Parts: sequence; C-alpha cells; structure tokens
Amino acid sequence: MLQNPFRYFKTSPEIIQLAVMLYVRFPLSLRNVEDLLHERGIDVCHESVRLWVDRFGPLFAGKIRVKRASFMRQVTQWKWHLDEVFVKINGETHYLWRAVDHEGEVLESYVTKTRDKSAALRFLKKAMKRYGAPRTVVTDRLRSYGAAMKVIGNIGRQEVGRHLNNRAENSHLPFRRRERAMSRFRRLSNLQKFASTHASFYNHFNLDRHLNRRPIFKSNRDAALLEWRQLLAA
Repeated sequence: MLQNPFRYFKTSPEIIQLAVMLYVRFPLSLRNVEDLLHERGIDVCHESVRLWVDRFGPLFAGKIRVKRASFMRQVTQWKWHLDEVFVKINGETHYLWRAVDHEGEVLESYVTKTRDKSAALRFLKKAMKRYGAPRTVVTDRLRSYGAAMKVIGNIGRQEVGRHLNNRAENSHLPFRRRERAMSRFRRLSNLQKFASTHASFYNHFNLDRHLNRRPIFKSNRDAALLEWRQLLAA
C-alpha cells in the first residue's frame, strides 16, 4: 500500500494543492500566493509555499502527465513543432528544448548545456519514447535537428520554414512570464523540474478560450477543475 505523501504535513492537502496550483499556473511570487491565501483566512508562510511547490508540484504534474500520455499514445501524432530557447542560470547560458503538438500541447521539456547533435538526439528520443513517432516534425534552421533525425531515420519527415514554427515560438510565452516572476533560476536541476511541472499544469488548464464559445469554455473549465481536485484521490 502506498504511503500518504501528506502524512507529515499539518496543513490539509486541499490547501497545499491550491497553493501549488496558484504558484505554478499563474505568474505570482511566493509572497503573492501567501497574501492570496491570507485573504481566504489561511495563514501560511511563503517559505512553506516554496516547500510545497518543490515537493508536490512534480507529484501533481506526474499524475497529469501519465494520464495524458496514455491517451495521446492512442491517437495519431500528426505534427510536432520543436524549438529551443536560451535560459540563463547564474550567468551561464543553457537551452530549454520543447516539443509541441499541432494543437499547442507541450509534449516534452528538456534542459541541456549545449544545443548540438547529441543534445537534440537525447531530446528527440525522450519525447518519442513517451508519445511515439510523429508524421511530421517542424523545426527551425538549427542543423542539430537534421543531424539527429538522420540518426533516427526521420529526416524525410522534417519541415523547415520561416513561419511554420510559430506554434512552438508562442508556447514559450507562458513559461517566460513565469520565469520573470521567479527572478530566473539558480540551478539546472531546478529549471528542469519546474519546466516539466509548468508544462503539465499549462496543458491541463489550457482550454483554448479564444476558440470556444463561452458556454463550452465554462463547461471545459469546470471539468478541468474537477479533474484537478480528483488528483488528491488518485
């Protein structure tokens, strides 16, 4: 029987889950979350919020990721968009690789110190192991992608164009807003952990507000919140 991960915490799991969701989903600081909880009559320290996010953020994200990955492996992977962004850690440049599907779902986030063929190959293998092989892969003009796809035998599925990869470029914006609120990162391991956690939370609550009519959006939002609360019992 699995042990209760909240067994050593005096605060209720529902409050911990709410604090984690507020911090990861929205571009708030730890003290912002502390103030929001205080307005609801919940007295916690911002350092407690930091501990909860570090400990339970990956736990909730993992539950979301397992469910969505099992579903997505059953459907055809039409098109992936791959891109990498520069992230500074203590003044040193690192690279955050991201794979996004044709609907904007963030499939994989992976942090490396380089963006050569070896790093691109590790990133591709990690994403394809979890979600399967796509029919088409859209990338920018970085030659590491082509070199890695030659090794995999996927070079015939690559598409490169000036504006074809806007889907991946736009997927970086929510993470960039979250990064600024956190005053950047200090360790590579922290960046990897938070990037994966943020991607899962973003996928779960990304309801395509601009595409759906108001009643449909409200119904989807209620379903997402209900599913989120059920993670405690999963």
